[in-house]
Amino acid sequence: MQRADDTIDAVRLEVYRHLFTALTEQMGAALKGAAFSPNIKERRDYSCALFDAEARVVAMGDHMPVHLGALPMSVAAATSEISGLVPGDVVALNDPFRGGTHLPDITLVKPMFLDAKTIIGFLAVRAHHADVGGMAPGSMPLAREIYQEGLRIPPVRLLRAGVRQDDLWRMLLANVRTPRERAGDLAAQVGCLEVGEHRLQEMIERRGASEVLAAMAALVAYGERLVRAGIALVPDGTYTAEDALEDDGFGSGPLPIRVKIEISGENVFIDFTGSAPQATGGVNAVAAITVSCVRYVLRCIVESLLGQALPAGGGAMLCVTTHLPARSIVNASLPASVAAGNVETSQRIADVLFSAFAHALPEIVPAQSQGTMNNLTLGGIDPRTGQPFAYYETVGGGMGAAATTDGLSGVHVHMSNSLNTPIEAIEHAIPIRIRHYSLRRGSGGAGKHRGGDGIRRDIELLTDCEVSLLTERRLYAPRGRARGEAGAVGANVHIVAGEERALPAKTTFRARSGEIISIRTPGGGGHGNA
Repeated sequence: MQRADDTIDAVRLEVYRHLFTALTEQMGAALKGAAFSPNIKERRDYSCALFDAEARVVAMGDHMPVHLGALPMSVAAATSEISGLVPGDVVALNDPFRGGTHLPDITLVKPMFLDAKTIIGFLAVRAHHADVGGMAPGSMPLAREIYQEGLRIPPVRLLRAGVRQDDLWRMLLANVRTPRERAGDLAAQVGCLEVGEHRLQEMIERRGASEVLAAMAALVAYGERLVRAGIALVPDGTYTAEDALEDDGFGSGPLPIRVKIEISGENVFIDFTGSAPQATGGVNAVAAITVSCVRYVLRCIVESLLGQALPAGGGAMLCVTTHLPARSIVNASLPASVAAGNVETSQRIADVLFSAFAHALPEIVPAQSQGTMNNLTLGGIDPRTGQPFAYYETVGGGMGAAATTDGLSGVHVHMSNSLNTPIEAIEHAIPIRIRHYSLRRGSGGAGKHRGGDGIRRDIELLTDCEVSLLTERRLYAPRGRARGEAGAVGANVHIVAGEERALPAKTTFRARSGEIISIRTPGGGGHGNA
């Protein structure tokens, strides 16, 4: 049988690899330029991807790693639950139990047609919206069930044959605190899909549909071969590790995450048996998140071993088998709250997977990074306009040191690579003032190579606000490696009239105008004996 990539030589495949990646990057640039919210426009909390007709990732922009494994599940849910797709359709969803991650992440999926009936692929864009309703502004509260976290959207047609479904549109906007901003961000997502569609049509017009489709299939197959080749370089054996989330915000904790990795030739089996049952608080990760973590870690391992980058899609990873215990913290079911599963538990899953691989590959696995996204959401009534506002941001921290280099300071790590929200942008958008913003010098762990330092970010409220914090590594420090020292733990502090009061790692509370929320993020672990 002829292989799918026999018609595409190596040079042409590399050209298509860059063309497809550029397509997704152009989608992201269009979204960034048109979005309304600082979270999308400044932090770039979004991902854009191209899929083939079998919903396999062909290319993904340099966006959010935590979306890498979840987006294919969203495309699969859209195609399985929406029948009779036609040109111009756009499907919207955010349901974590249908390939979503948490409710603020709204995904739009657009089928690509060769003619009126033949689907040749899909475009998808996922963006974190600053509010989707629920019990607290920002839709990431300390909640006991998902219904408190916001509006849950199953796969539904947002556009039908290119026409927006206004009944659905009005329903969505009626359930959020900031409808104008949500409408602008959703419209920007639709626009970025159109950019991707135009770029793919241009490729087909220039090169022909058969060659473009062959290149898509060849790129997926090439990625799969690289993954198998990389795994084959890992010594055969069984490797285990354990780490823990500190708490769920309701008194349960620590919550262990355990993994066993079995390597046999070019195949890998990853088993999370022994991980904690799903919790009351929102630290529960759905299957899509855990699969994303597995894909991310394997991609890092394979690229390090091969000394070359995988295609942006990362291959189909058919050689990887996972076992996720049902109703566990790594495979939650309804009605579990999940807001922190995407942002906090994903980081701990990555930590424990890297720790297991460190037994096999101690020379390439770095020390632990900050292990949290330090999530802050707040909202209230803007005194400048009299209208509700909602804001979400994450704060960077220290990267773990490696065997050959120090860790970076003040960056996002592993499952997030979002950017800093500039002070000018945030103070213009909402009624707050940044009082302090600096690195926490010396918070990185000592070693032959030092871990990166964390950040201190103090936010003064200029109006009464509802504030939510979802954070980790406030009790258990990021570990060093090869006798390197641990990084410093983080801290959340409420400053009232100059007096500092410690805040829990996970909390929702009411704060008054003039009070300051201080986020102090962890440093990364050191590597090697100092």
